[in-house]
Amino acid sequence: MYSEKIIEKLKDKNIAILGFGREGKSTYNFIRKHLPEKHLTIIDKANITCDDLYVDLVTGDDYLNDLGKYDLIIKTPGISLKDIDYSDFKDSITSQLELLLEVDRENIIGITGTKGKSTTSTLMYEVLRDQRDNVYLLGNIGIPVLDKIEEYTDSSLLVIEMSSHQLEFIKHSPHIAAILNLFQDHLDHAGSLEHYHNNKMNIFKYQTSDDFAIYSDDNVYLNNKMKEFDIKSNKYNVRFDMDNVFGNSVRTDGKHIYINGEDVYTDGERKLIGDHNLKNIMFVLTISKILGLDLDKARNVILNFTGLKYRMEYLGKYHDIKYYSDTIATIPDATMNAVKAIKDVDTLIFGGLDRGIDYTGFIEFLKNSSINNLICMPSTGTKIGHVLEKESNKNIKYADTLEEANELAILYTKKGMSCLLSPSAASYEYFKNFEEKGDAFEKVVKKM
Repeated sequence: MYSEKIIEKLKDKNIAILGFGREGKSTYNFIRKHLPEKHLTIIDKANITCDDLYVDLVTGDDYLNDLGKYDLIIKTPGISLKDIDYSDFKDSITSQLELLLEVDRENIIGITGTKGKSTTSTLMYEVLRDQRDNVYLLGNIGIPVLDKIEEYTDSSLLVIEMSSHQLEFIKHSPHIAAILNLFQDHLDHAGSLEHYHNNKMNIFKYQTSDDFAIYSDDNVYLNNKMKEFDIKSNKYNVRFDMDNVFGNSVRTDGKHIYINGEDVYTDGERKLIGDHNLKNIMFVLTISKILGLDLDKARNVILNFTGLKYRMEYLGKYHDIKYYSDTIATIPDATMNAVKAIKDVDTLIFGGLDRGIDYTGFIEFLKNSSINNLICMPSTGTKIGHVLEKESNKNIKYADTLEEANELAILYTKKGMSCLLSPSAASYEYFKNFEEKGDAFEKVVKKM
């Protein structure tokens, strides 16, 4: 049903697929399955190939020059348009996510945020899957939304992790939407912090009074954006305090979680450690409450959820040192949360690509932390290390490789305490992504 509606929209359009990575190939396969002889243009900076008589290829440095001549541009998330003026053809830009939202908003749960969205989306999926059939986990988590569209029915529930890149050009918002937090990130893609945050807010922007928006106004950036945007949906405010308990509120005293004044959850020995994850749990419970799920069953799933790889992942004890890998932490706030959650970090390995993020608060955090050893890696780590040499008494060391970093960690980390790799910056200056960096670190740790 959904696929037929989308194809009806596409069949008479002059279409360009912008970007030919995972999602771009998914879009091509979907269209070609239903419209085998439709003429398409595929556009990518890379020298791509496509053995299809009905496809034109546009590649090279000037690949963005003629986008205005297409009726519809199905853009993949990885392509940035920050360096071109697209105002004349903005309405022609769409995406897989927007194509789906156009035909069905009611069955979609959209989750975004600078950090925590993969964990929260996956936990939401696991809670739903325990109680409902026909549940899907899609989006930025790694599965394009059109890949399984033939399976969706009116009774399906789609949990979609939505990145700022995916949200940038949408004109419809999901029925249930959550923004976990907003921090500095993706300035290299968005061009400015304002544009990045506005992209995130699109998840609420087009909601109606029948929809639900879940947010946390104790996050400064998000609080400011909620004041700026006129959000018309039913709003649930998630906070770490016990003020204003009633009236679409979600509160915690650190042990119990209250939704609209009702005690719905008592925390236990959960495997998903850290206060930041307790807040993620609050979002999951709020969505569960809106959907009418059994919250006692939800609690059992939550307490047994182990989390995702590369997120405060315990690698084991080697050389009498506990090792954690947190390569998903590409911003300082994520690293600070990891340090607080693990509690006994004696050595922190950090650093990565400099994307213009302000590290002033992070430097103050490190100065005042109980961490004794800071192993600084290029290029952000090196810069921060030079500042801390002058402003702190920390044991500051420098390493160019993960092997060098671990040799230093073995030498300086107190026995029985923890060594944490948490970059606070993007990995792709030296690694393809955070997964590759995490795998490399795990090999180094277990080898030495």
